[in-house]
Amino acid sequence: MTRVLPTYYQRKAVYKMKIKHLVPVMPVRNGKVNGQDGVKLAGFYSDNGADAILVFDLSDSDEEHEKNILLLKEMARRVEIPIYAGGHIRRVEDVKKILYAGCQKAVLNYGRSSNVEMTEEVSKRFGQEKIAFSISDAAQYTDKLPEYGSMIFWSGSDSSCPFGEKMPVISVSSAATDEDIISVLSNKWADGIATAYFSTEVADFMSLKQKCADRGLQMDVLVSSLSWDQFRPNSDGLVPVVVQDYRTDEVLMLAYMNEEAFYTTLKLGRMTYWSRSRQELWTKGMTSGHFQYVKQLSIDCDNDTILAKVSQVGAACHTGNRTCFYRDLVKKEFNNVNPLEVFENVYQIIKDRKEHPKEGSYTNYLFDKGIDKILKKVGEECTELVIAAKNPDPEEIKYEMSDFLYHAMVLMVERGVTWEDITEELANR
Repeated sequence: MTRVLPTYYQRKAVYKMKIKHLVPVMPVRNGKVNGQDGVKLAGFYSDNGADAILVFDLSDSDEEHEKNILLLKEMARRVEIPIYAGGHIRRVEDVKKILYAGCQKAVLNYGRSSNVEMTEEVSKRFGQEKIAFSISDAAQYTDKLPEYGSMIFWSGSDSSCPFGEKMPVISVSSAATDEDIISVLSNKWADGIATAYFSTEVADFMSLKQKCADRGLQMDVLVSSLSWDQFRPNSDGLVPVVVQDYRTDEVLMLAYMNEEAFYTTLKLGRMTYWSRSRQELWTKGMTSGHFQYVKQLSIDCDNDTILAKVSQVGAACHTGNRTCFYRDLVKKEFNNVNPLEVFENVYQIIKDRKEHPKEGSYTNYLFDKGIDKILKKVGEECTELVIAAKNPDPEEIKYEMSDFLYHAMVLMVERGVTWEDITEELANR
């Protein structure tokens, strides 16, 4: 099978390749972004081709700051692109809160002396790669910054930057048109642009990326490793497309592409098909809002079938069902031993017990007793696991590990932590 999208390791080399990034700016006040739902807006950016999000916390008080931290947590759970956050950073603890909320970097404001003074401490405590700097004047830059941080947000001149070769630089710009953006990105020092111009739910990142690419700029666009003339379509000029949820591998639907649909999919980043009944092109979700955002396209060994892994919004089936394959023809009972599915199923049962208590349930007993009881049981089970590990018999470890994981999941539900949160954190390590 042939991958279409860049691999993880290719993405890690982004700055060597000088791929330019489009970064919407989100000013947050009292848990809102210009009065809008920040989570919904962040999701729109992530789904529609933004490369990262820059959040400015405009809090006037610690109380408001806590609201904004909660928003950051919800945003980080929703999106799959990096979130960089700055603004209300007054103490080392504020950097910790930003990073623990799920942001990839905390942005220190070098116009604020307290931020300058904490640079070395937060860099050593949280890691150089977790720290970025907001700089508006070249005089704020020192040769030590590359030792302490990994990115600069430059709000000085759009046409010049004195340290672009020393660290990755994102221009925080007032650019207000596509041409303005292309002009900024054309500077060799610019690794990307952050602007409020993107701060709308009609921003078309993929089209802008294509426009930038047409001007010779390297952008993170979808480029197929095979051209359509290397495919083997059927007699109608169509290639079947099997569509899966990229997280769960659940098969969602089967559709067809012709050449135009294939290249439209690459251009938009949204699955586009050829309707055999209507004899026309259709982008999934254009009417219903149930878009399918491309995560990966693969081709089979005969070059005649495409496997698409997508982020599905809402239902894939026109009936309203999540998948078109919701009716069983034949079913034989079997034990599902897929670890991720088992963990998720058990988690959902525990969550259901919390939301719909069942008399006599041990899980409900734990929830009724509260966090202290849950923590006590987690500690006890952890200790028993350690003791079991001293025994050469792996069976004992199996039982104790199962008990520990169950109680850990009760704790996760109690504190609102999901398996997605855990796996995402592990994937980023």
